[in-house]
Amino acid sequence: MLTPHYDVIAVDLLGCGASDKEPLMSYAIKDHALYLKEFVESLGIKRFHFVGHDLGGGMGQIFAVDHPEMLYDLTMINTVAYDFWPVQPIIAMRTPIIRQLLMGACDFGAFRILMKKALYHKEKATPEFLDGLWEPVQTPEGRKAFMHFARCLDNHDLTEIDEDLRALRIPSLILRGDADPFLSAASSEKLHAEIPGSCLERIRTGSHFLMEDEPEWVAKQILRFTSQHHG
Repeated sequence: MLTPHYDVIAVDLLGCGASDKEPLMSYAIKDHALYLKEFVESLGIKRFHFVGHDLGGGMGQIFAVDHPEMLYDLTMINTVAYDFWPVQPIIAMRTPIIRQLLMGACDFGAFRILMKKALYHKEKATPEFLDGLWEPVQTPEGRKAFMHFARCLDNHDLTEIDEDLRALRIPSLILRGDADPFLSAASSEKLHAEIPGSCLERIRTGSHFLMEDEPEWVAKQILRFTSQHHG
């Protein structure tokens, strides 16, 4: 839906998906923002539209604060923000004994239940969709990377840019699926209140995976927003 209008790059974060799972590197979101800068520079990209979901939205906030000259605009979808996260079950994964238990006992059934909660339209939790999410954590290496990612999460990475967000001049769009059971509406509402000139759009029929629940709505909002800016 976006590709007819833009060259779209979907970034597979370090430690996630099919990317390298280097256990000695930091997976903190502020470091991922740095890795992203190095990545786009390696491609020769000078300026771009940033769209991030969940932790990706947090990385976008950090990137916009640190490198505003590289962004046309910033779109955040059901994003983490301030100190409203990490949330359960991520918090539990940061406890060593629970982390070890989860690594040994994690099963597809429990994973499927959790992922269905992230969707408003439950029929979209197809075998293909669930298998794609489950695949990266099927191997011991993948599970260790997932736990390492959880251990690296620290909401201080975002609370320390509070004042910077209030001074942000990057056009910012916040998209919120109001059925999200993991992230409260307070994070999106506070971002909207504190980022000057930001736009907040909400939809009732979207959960945490808003772009899966309402892809047409999300694409329409992004295109309407980004078309107002250069690029």
